[in-house]
Amino acid sequence: MKKSLSNIIFMMTLSIGTIISISSNNWLGAWMGLEINLLSFIPLMNNLKNSMSTEASLKYFLVQALASSILLFSIIMMSLNNNNMFNINDINIFNWILNSSLFLKLGVAPFHFWFPEVIEGLNWFIGTILMTWQKLAPMILLSYCVSFNYLNSIILFSIFIGSIGGLNQISLRKIMAYSSINHMGWMLSSFLISNYYWFIYFLIYCFLSISIISLFLKFNIFYINQAFNLMNFSPILKFIIFCNLLSLGGLPPFSGFFPKWIIIQNINSNFLITFMVCLTLITLFYYIRIAYSAFLINYSILKWCLNINVYPNISLYMNFFSLFGLTILVIMYSIY
Repeated sequence: MKKSLSNIIFMMTLSIGTIISISSNNWLGAWMGLEINLLSFIPLMNNLKNSMSTEASLKYFLVQALASSILLFSIIMMSLNNNNMFNINDINIFNWILNSSLFLKLGVAPFHFWFPEVIEGLNWFIGTILMTWQKLAPMILLSYCVSFNYLNSIILFSIFIGSIGGLNQISLRKIMAYSSINHMGWMLSSFLISNYYWFIYFLIYCFLSISIISLFLKFNIFYINQAFNLMNFSPILKFIIFCNLLSLGGLPPFSGFFPKWIIIQNINSNFLITFMVCLTLITLFYYIRIAYSAFLINYSILKWCLNINVYPNISLYMNFFSLFGLTILVIMYSIY
């Protein structure tokens, strides 16, 4: 009872820290909000009964503390510009340092070295928070000061690393982590268009991630072979799990294709969009590699298993939108 109450308090403090960051009118207030967010998230990660979560929380703390220190340094140095101490080239360098600190907090490539390892040591619930909610404040702060010349290289690195890194993985947590890095590259590319498109992409990404991770959490699945073991249990469950993976990869006609479609239509750089699409096909490859045998190989199924209700109603609605929501989104987009 005490542990659940403390977790609720930490979750509320986590939300308050994010709100302080995104609503602050100065960089010092934004930095304080990020620190409140960090200090409330560490106890949620730490589990004394699991040495991997303790190691992950320590890695996360060290990396985030380093990023916060760099962020504070860049804030102080840029504030000294009021006295005209630096020329325009120095200000650009400090702006790049500030951007780098936020990229490090987001875990995008080439600052991604900590992200898959931390995700691997967490349970699905905390990992979902790290892949969704914890991205919100740094992304909004980044939209205030992003350097577009620097941004293009980060986009290319993130999509490349997110695509290649998941090829040889058997852990679903690491696959989701590299998929998150790939999606972060697409989200950052939406800064080249409008913050409105970034927000649409972020909401759909969060929804798809939560819908598929809710299945992994319910059945306590952490590795690919555990997902295959469910194939003997329910063919409907098999269909929903792997179609959600394809939706998260952005395969049409699933809902995950919609935000990518918006970005493809609006980005002016042909080289950038070609590079992004080609490398995202690699991400789809390792999703299809997982789903291929599940869709095309027959399994012997016990008749009594088919009558067991293994699928919660709320998850059914979420995954229905994930699989068939593209039609609804296209209608909404055409009306807009």
